[in-house]
Amino acid sequence: MSSILRGKDFITTQDFRRTEIDLMLDLSADLKKRFATNDPTPLLPYQTVFLMFFDQSTRTRNSMEAGITQLGGHAHYLDPSTMQTAHGEVPRDTAMILSRYGHAIAVRHCKFKAGNPYLRSLAEHADVPVLNLQDDVYHPMQVMADMMTIRERFGTNLNGLKVAITWAYAESHLKPLSVPQSQILLFTRYGMDVKLAYPKGFDLMPDIVDQARLNAEESGAKFDILHDMDEAFKDADVVIPKSWGGFYVSEDPQEIMTEVRKNKDWICTPERMKLANKRAVYMHALPADRGREVLDEVIDGPQSIVIDEAENRLHTSKAVMALTMGGRP
Repeated sequence: MSSILRGKDFITTQDFRRTEIDLMLDLSADLKKRFATNDPTPLLPYQTVFLMFFDQSTRTRNSMEAGITQLGGHAHYLDPSTMQTAHGEVPRDTAMILSRYGHAIAVRHCKFKAGNPYLRSLAEHADVPVLNLQDDVYHPMQVMADMMTIRERFGTNLNGLKVAITWAYAESHLKPLSVPQSQILLFTRYGMDVKLAYPKGFDLMPDIVDQARLNAEESGAKFDILHDMDEAFKDADVVIPKSWGGFYVSEDPQEIMTEVRKNKDWICTPERMKLANKRAVYMHALPADRGREVLDEVIDGPQSIVIDEAENRLHTSKAVMALTMGGRP
């Protein structure tokens, strides 16, 4: 196993070997223990990470800012609307300049067909790691926290663990495809049996689905696509019902929202939780649309581990930064 990840971009977990992901997860667990015992972890003293947010954030921004502080460094929060990016400065120039000023560039840019190309362009020209805080295709920081949380609950041998990743109804906004796409990619690499369920018209990107199938074949896992939420929940060990927009099928927000409103019965209820395994846990990247994606009885109930999942955003973010910004030279 290589332990040298210094300088590597973190845009999707698919770019990393499983042993490298294991290293990140193991370090995350160690950092969590040290945080719990108030043991300082100044692994990145005086280092700077630039945080560019084209979209709103609670967990991602705060886990990154707190994380780099706990590692001994500093975060610069950058609002692109107040940068020269708003006047058309190209990613090449932004990447090259910020590379001279600090040690990593972290970006959230979720606009469909724009976010991932922007990050890729930054990475092409940056001399420091580019870290993906969520784009239109991937959310690697979230899925690392998901993996850490699942390992805490079920152990490190996850072969055969049954996971239901399902669409759920929400109207707060049309959420990106990146969370379920990152989940089907990484979970299948770890041998989990994944059921992906959604109403017709909410397909994920075909190339991502094809890669998830290949991952499942290589690990011996199962990967099935359904259009029935109840069927996905049956005997599941982990349920992750979350809304996403049908961006691959339509680029018209009003048309997508019209389809969303046709599926108000796709909601996580106590009755649906009873279809799952007795030991099943409920997960969500948050924020959840309460009363639409999920009822309070579930998200606030004993099977919910969403707060653990959210806390782990801090520890996995620290591990990713420590290994890509620091680590062995």
